[in-house]
Amino acid sequence: MADHLIPHFQNDDGVEAIEIGVKEFMCVGASAPFDHPHVFLDMGDEGEKICPYCSTLYRFNPALREDETRPAGHLYLERAA
Repeated sequence: MADHLIPHFQNDDGVEAIEIGVKEFMCVGASAPFDHPHVFLDMGDEGEKICPYCSTLYRFNPALREDETRPAGHLYLERAA
């Protein structure tokens, strides 16, 4: 079982690239109903990864916390039903 939560990111603004502070994460696309399957992505030794569903380019930035993005506002927070 994982000892930490995997952060989820979204791209409601349709930006080309998002800097994040983690190398393992989930991409959800945009907010519902414009989301795509929540896909796990792992940059491995690379510093960037493209989501195969929405083509968002994610870049690792070690200066960011795991809940930070640049530009700001791309952390996905699940809404309560």
